Amino acid sequence: IVDFAGAGATVPICGFGYLLAEGAIKGAQSGLFGAFTGGLVAASAGVTAAIVFGYLNALIFKAKSKKN
Repeated sequence: IVDFAGAGATVPICGFGYLLAEGAIKGAQSGLFGAFTGGLVAASAGVTAAIVFGYLNALIFKAKSKKN
């Protein structure tokens, strides 16, 4: 996808799907179980980083209500 579409496959939503698909394809080389877990392994670092940084932001900054 990256070779065909260029930068379009690296934007956040498409990039996440690309990571899942690429991981599943590489995992399929080790069998059926690898095909299911490969995408999760490939995308786990990004998901973990999003959760950790979101939690840190929640600890550091105080949320405020919108004023009408």
